Amino acid sequence: MDPRSEVLLRQAELFQGSVLLAGLPADDLLGRLPAAHGWCWHAGDQAALDARFAERSHFGVNVPQREFHSAVVFLPKSKDLTDYILNAVASRLEGREVFLVGEKKSGIEGAAKQLNPFGKPRKLDSARHCQLWQVTVANAPAAKPLESLAQAYELPLAEGPLKVISLPGVFSHGRLDRGSALLLEHLDKLPSGHLLDFGCGAGVLGAAVKRRYPHNQVTLLDVDAFAAASSRLTLAANGLEADVITGDGIDAAPMGLSAILSNPPFHVGVHTDYFATENLLRKAAKHLKNGGELRLVANSFLKYQPLIEEHLGVCAIKAEGQGFRIYRAKRG
Repeated sequence: MDPRSEVLLRQAELFQGSVLLAGLPADDLLGRLPAAHGWCWHAGDQAALDARFAERSHFGVNVPQREFHSAVVFLPKSKDLTDYILNAVASRLEGREVFLVGEKKSGIEGAAKQLNPFGKPRKLDSARHCQLWQVTVANAPAAKPLESLAQAYELPLAEGPLKVISLPGVFSHGRLDRGSALLLEHLDKLPSGHLLDFGCGAGVLGAAVKRRYPHNQVTLLDVDAFAAASSRLTLAANGLEADVITGDGIDAAPMGLSAILSNPPFHVGVHTDYFATENLLRKAAKHLKNGGELRLVANSFLKYQPLIEEHLGVCAIKAEGQGFRIYRAKRG
């Protein structure tokens, strides 16, 4: 059981009604709170919840339309996303309770101040290296449309400026990260066919390759619903069409790909997690057709080259700079 869920269950009498659990972990909490309903934006967690608690968790970027009488927000990874989620639930709960739970190392104590616009927050519990806070919504805000919180910036590329739209909680929100910047400089000579942007974030790589190679089919894949929504906005802002899908890692990707491009994540919240990237490297060959190419940017200290060569074939370092390397390998 997730320690944040354990803290909630120490006060289980508060959560027996129709409570919304926003950003809940994929544990047994829904089983322990039979009247609760989830709101999830992580495709892997949603799949696990669906398998155990069918139709009891809503997936997406918008608060569920169903009625709920209180809400628990599991502290998201970013302040901007926390603001959006808190606003979305508090707008529906005038005179009712909003709870915020999170790990101390995730910054829950500071994040509790984000409850101040709605009323006077108070700490209910501190255990399992977590804290639980509560506020009675005295000032229900107007719900902010998600797109009103988007940040836009332009990238000067060879084909002309590319407009990028990013939403709260998306990797490198409002700016281009150094790894993607390096990979954007090395998108030459990609094979024709079906291209995948794995871990697409705001859709920078997918949009760039679709514009440079307009006759290629392009799919953008991310585990996060906010990233997928950002990618759709980025594509639309540039008049581009591509498939955007959510799924838990490379297993959700199409087969028969000509190329996989990725600036893969290795953080989940405050925790370091290399699983999604290592799984990609182990299984890329299965998703690539013969002659298909993997092109990946990663921090130089990550030892990915031996793993790529073990599972795919000869791996070359195509470029290096600012602490990053671009790896290139083809399926033989």
